[in-house]
Amino acid sequence: MGEESLRKRKGEDNKKEDGQSIQSHEPQTTNLQKQAKLFPFPFRGICMIVGTIIGSGIFVSPKSVLANAGAVGPCLTIWAACGVLATLGALCFAELGTMITKSGGEYPYLMEAFGPIPAFLFSWTSLLVTKPSSFAIICLSFAEYASAPFYPGCDPPQAVIKCLAAAAIVVITTVNSLSVNLGTYLQNFLTAAKMIIVTIIIVSGIVLLAQGKTENFEDSFKDSKISISSLGLAFYNGLWAYDGWNQLNYITEELKNPYRNLPLSIIIGIPLVTVCYVLINISYFTVMTSTELLQSQAVAVTFGDRVLYPASWIVPLFVAFSTIGSANGSCFTAGRLVYVAGREGHMLKLLSYISVKRLTPAPAIIFYGVITIIYIIPGDINALINYFSFAVWIFYGLTVFALIVMRFTRKELRRPIRIPIIIPVVVTLVSILLVLAPIITAPEWAYLYCVLFILSGLIVYVLFVHCKFNWPQKISEPITMHLQMLMEVVPPEEETE
Repeated sequence: MGEESLRKRKGEDNKKEDGQSIQSHEPQTTNLQKQAKLFPFPFRGICMIVGTIIGSGIFVSPKSVLANAGAVGPCLTIWAACGVLATLGALCFAELGTMITKSGGEYPYLMEAFGPIPAFLFSWTSLLVTKPSSFAIICLSFAEYASAPFYPGCDPPQAVIKCLAAAAIVVITTVNSLSVNLGTYLQNFLTAAKMIIVTIIIVSGIVLLAQGKTENFEDSFKDSKISISSLGLAFYNGLWAYDGWNQLNYITEELKNPYRNLPLSIIIGIPLVTVCYVLINISYFTVMTSTELLQSQAVAVTFGDRVLYPASWIVPLFVAFSTIGSANGSCFTAGRLVYVAGREGHMLKLLSYISVKRLTPAPAIIFYGVITIIYIIPGDINALINYFSFAVWIFYGLTVFALIVMRFTRKELRRPIRIPIIIPVVVTLVSILLVLAPIITAPEWAYLYCVLFILSGLIVYVLFVHCKFNWPQKISEPITMHLQMLMEVVPPEEETE
């Protein structure tokens, strides 16, 4: 491919005006979508939701939820409430996703409702904070469970955990860069594997309950210590386990018949996860008291040691499968956000390019993997969860509020799905509470740093997107040209009718 051809493509790509509306009543077809009509029926969409949500959260969060709830009854109630909130949020996203059939999750919805600045701030924060930190948390959890059997009686060294997490990131980004279908086949396999361990834990718990192991559920609301601060922290940790409920909206363009398959996958997938989470926690409490669960280093491993011995090795193995499957789903969908942001001119144009041979957004996926590895270096799981949750619920709330706004400002838009207005109102109010609760009850400098980082995106937007200074383009153009030829990638071409 000659340089003149590449420059011609680039010139055509630069014709798009900044802040152009990205409303689309019908999905547009690009080279990426020709390869990637991934979900011809809801089953694979359900696999993407279930496979992405069920990851490290259900094996990490039970201790934190119980610690803040104080008793078994409130703990189980919070897990169910988190599932309800995730379902309501996903229904809001279903209306948005079928109204604006563009990949990129929250990005195109914020662009359509509020313009380019909030959309840019979302992509800025997501690409550099929320998505990489989420990917890093999952891979660190995978590394802890995968290395635990080799260090019995003690914690694995941090160097081993971080190296193993970095290796997992490299493998996952490589797989998703090489083939769209390979990434989805891997996702389907790992989803099946994680459902095996979920089924084992749930069935074991049901059997124990049938045998009369119910003493830990007596006076289940006794000693509960619910307050505004503890409730907020409990929801933070519970909702972390449910994170991923909006992942199909990142690949709307790659869904076949999204008007049917998107809401159907949500309505089936998230309640299925909610039932699984509640039953898993019930299973934990059949063999552990509240005190024993809080003292456990790894709740699922403790459960396996007490119930599945001598086959307890199954638990850490399948938990590793579960976390790596969640990481794969996160990488697959986040790569599309980078791709869409680059396509709209809010990130480097190279990030919107498609591999000529593989038809995957390889530059976007590789960029995402590199940023995530940086988070691995100083990574602490608990600190990353708090940092992630605070930032992500700012934009969840803003996106759902965009749905309310567009009910009045964009009445002409076709809405194949139209949910009652009370649902987005409730989700918006809950989002506000989740953002303000930690600031009011337990203020930390990290929250201020997060807000300042989000607002710093305004400076980047003014300098490099709005003003479009020439000197950054002069520097980036030859680099982009050489990387384009090296990676064999080109701008996406949209078909004309």
